[in-house]
Amino acid sequence: MAKVIIFGVEDFASLAHFYLKNDSPHEIVAFSVGEKFLPEAQKFEGLPIISFENIEEIFSPKDYCFFAPMSYRKMNRLRSQIYIEIKSKGYKMINYISSSAVIAKETQIGDNCFILERVVIQPFIKIGNNVMIWSGSQVSHHSSIKDHVFLGAHVALSGHCTVDSYAFLGINSTIRERMHLKEGVLIGMSAAITGETEPWCIYKGVPAKKSPGSSKDFDI
Repeated sequence: MAKVIIFGVEDFASLAHFYLKNDSPHEIVAFSVGEKFLPEAQKFEGLPIISFENIEEIFSPKDYCFFAPMSYRKMNRLRSQIYIEIKSKGYKMINYISSSAVIAKETQIGDNCFILERVVIQPFIKIGNNVMIWSGSQVSHHSSIKDHVFLGAHVALSGHCTVDSYAFLGINSTIRERMHLKEGVLIGMSAAITGETEPWCIYKGVPAKKSPGSSKDFDI
């Protein structure tokens, strides 16, 4: 069991509080955000909100852990930035993995991962740090998901796939076997990837085709 500070005071933080409180051995002690984002209210979900700038003066990294379940905004780059800042303060970061998720033995999973209910992760999978996998998704055998990735609900990732950092896979998207999703790709809702992708590009449709623009410009 760990004593945990949750970063954020919005929907994802509220969800993390619910899941950790009801489906983990951990104790949530506080929430934290940057000082300029501190709300007028002193509490969130009944717990104190502490400025991130001086959090270690109140909750020492020797005794407390962090969880930063932030959204996929700016193609996961905001979550990546906060992840790095928390680690630089010396905090360990926990995972939340739903008790209803099916995770093959010996699966390699990094830290600050948020894996929700009814996710299936087959054998021979490697998952990096700061990865979110939403409800009902499947990650098939011999695949790799790198750092700072978001999989929406009911994503189907076939076997022998590689998902590079900062990728976003929309709800119900389907990835054919042996595909390589390059860094920062944005896969639209219900899209089907059957061919090569390019970094920081947008793919929509069935079969998916590259759309104009760069995913770097999306504040989803």
